Amino acid sequence: MRKKNIIVVGLQWGDEGKGKIVDLLSKNVDIIARYQGGNNAGHTVVTGNISLVFRLVPSGILNEDKICILGNGVVVDPVVLFEELEALQKINIRIRERFYISHKCHIIMPYHKRLDIARERLRGAGMIGTTGRGIGPAYEDKVARIGIRAIDLTKKDVLYDKIIMSLKEKNYLFENVLGENIFNPDELINEYFEYGNKLKDYLIDSSEFINQSIEAGKNIMLEGAQGTFLDVDHGTYPYVTSSNTVAGGSMSGIGIGPTKIDEVIGITKAYTTRVGEGYFPTELNEGLGDAIRDKGEEFGSVTGRPRRCGWFDANLIKTAKYLNGITGMVVTKLDVLSGLKKINICTGYLFKGSIINHLPYSSDDFKDITPVYEESEGWDGEISAVKTFKDLPVNAQKYLMKLEQITEIPINIISLGKDRMQTITLKEIF
Repeated sequence: MRKKNIIVVGLQWGDEGKGKIVDLLSKNVDIIARYQGGNNAGHTVVTGNISLVFRLVPSGILNEDKICILGNGVVVDPVVLFEELEALQKINIRIRERFYISHKCHIIMPYHKRLDIARERLRGAGMIGTTGRGIGPAYEDKVARIGIRAIDLTKKDVLYDKIIMSLKEKNYLFENVLGENIFNPDELINEYFEYGNKLKDYLIDSSEFINQSIEAGKNIMLEGAQGTFLDVDHGTYPYVTSSNTVAGGSMSGIGIGPTKIDEVIGITKAYTTRVGEGYFPTELNEGLGDAIRDKGEEFGSVTGRPRRCGWFDANLIKTAKYLNGITGMVVTKLDVLSGLKKINICTGYLFKGSIINHLPYSSDDFKDITPVYEESEGWDGEISAVKTFKDLPVNAQKYLMKLEQITEIPINIISLGKDRMQTITLKEIF
């Protein structure tokens, strides 16, 4: 196994199964670092009789002796973080000297969560579908330069000044615009200074740590949350998250240069899902869409919200290839499609009399496109225990080869279920 540094990124709207793949690949790396998002994203890992949902801690933590890091691009809710760490310790997962947080991470405060929920309520029919976890408002404060960093929680005078500054505006909004209760800064200061005392042993300069590890010949895996088309710049705006989910976001979200990366691995389902609001060209309404949701257990791992389901959209994947510089692909949940007589792949969109292979530039035009499909024959039988590509049903093999051909991305791994062992490796990444 040669030394290699990789990025793992979702190619759709999130929920592609990154948690399992990161866990699977972790055996080959020394450090797993997450570069953006917050606890609005959930990664589910199943191993044996244990099923865990990770909202902040990288799922590689289950692999003994691996180091896991939250990079500076992540926004951290200390309440959720310590709940997660305590849950891991209860099942005898060692945390000390294995888990670290960038001292530059911004902190999600209670007023961020209240603001998130109140704004969504105010939007009414125009709601974005936020999880209400305070992610967006925390990033807003970061960009407005009034955010609270992890290191600030360890200095009570600094924390006091920053909370007072932030609440000048937010308490006015709560009282006069949003009709919400205001916050008492003294209560927040004492509570979050205590979190600072608990956090301080985990704080590092993650950029320095990872760069030095690379120079020492360590293998690094950078893990994104959500998916490409929730990226604040490149996604289906405004129905996106508040950070850069694409692979390029890992550079600033961790603090390393692009020349350090060897491969970018993209994760996609064998079909497409989306949770919350926003455009979804290949969505299947009721009937078949509901059947795929039920069989695939398509419910949010953090929110429990039902996911919308639809056919594989090759246009999105080809766009994601360019946005991320994808070198290899992992296809998950192929087993969910077993039993379907016909399976469609979207290869283009009909828009104003012409076929295009990308979403229209204006989101106002999304409603005017019609997916163009290429039909594939389905297959029968349970495939979750299959161990090799040649033992898959012939039509399942043909379907995968067609995905490779249309997207022009080689498939490295096929996932046939939740468990680590329900996996076929076609090409080793390490």
